[in-house]
Amino acid sequence: MLLSSGAAAAAGTLRIGVEAAYPPFESLTPAGALQGFDIDVGNALCARMGVRCVWVQNAFDGLIPALDARKFDVIDSAMNITDKRKTAIAFTSPVYVVPMQMVARRTAHLLPTASALVGKRVGVLQGSSQEDYAKHHWAPAGAEVQSYPTQDQIFADLAAGRLDASVQEATVAAESFLSKPEGRDFDFAGPALRDDALLGAGIGLGMRKADAALRSKVNAALDSLKSDGTLSALSRKYFGRDIIAR
Repeated sequence: MLLSSGAAAAAGTLRIGVEAAYPPFESLTPAGALQGFDIDVGNALCARMGVRCVWVQNAFDGLIPALDARKFDVIDSAMNITDKRKTAIAFTSPVYVVPMQMVARRTAHLLPTASALVGKRVGVLQGSSQEDYAKHHWAPAGAEVQSYPTQDQIFADLAAGRLDASVQEATVAAESFLSKPEGRDFDFAGPALRDDALLGAGIGLGMRKADAALRSKVNAALDSLKSDGTLSALSRKYFGRDIIAR
């Protein structure tokens, strides 16, 4: 018989869903071990709650269905808190905030506007808030929004010229593409995108709406990790600055 989330926590484990293909937030080492900022946050959370983390890997666009199917009890995978997602699941208070930005070849002089992207191919992660944004704001005006199962595939097609631009968290673009040899001819194009309804106002951990008691425990542990500086220290380790939400 499947344990309820409360019973699982009482048994000393917390099952956490993640898509390990989004460095520096979550990825795999060459040996196949999980690594990244969100992984360290999750492990710190489990330690503070006095439970053992059990990480469950899942495709990003299937994280919410897998949560509903009780394959795990918490989503910790750089998921923005958006109005659309809040109709399906509940979130903790925001853990951290990172801007969404478009990346394009410098010589293209593109801007993240509907008029500038007419006829342009824009890559986004399948099931992401940036996919919702691009399809809502740019696709109706004539942009070709192409969705991919992983961020690595987006950057590969961008470098190869099969895409004109991509949209993702700015930190991901900086760490995983712009700082690499294949990204040397690219840069951020225009300012950070803003739409709190579609992009959210921060990133949190997702849980089933019915698991209010677990959510309360997780929020309390996150508040404690914020108060004593643990999360800020992790943020500075990965990003050289504090991106933790207050």
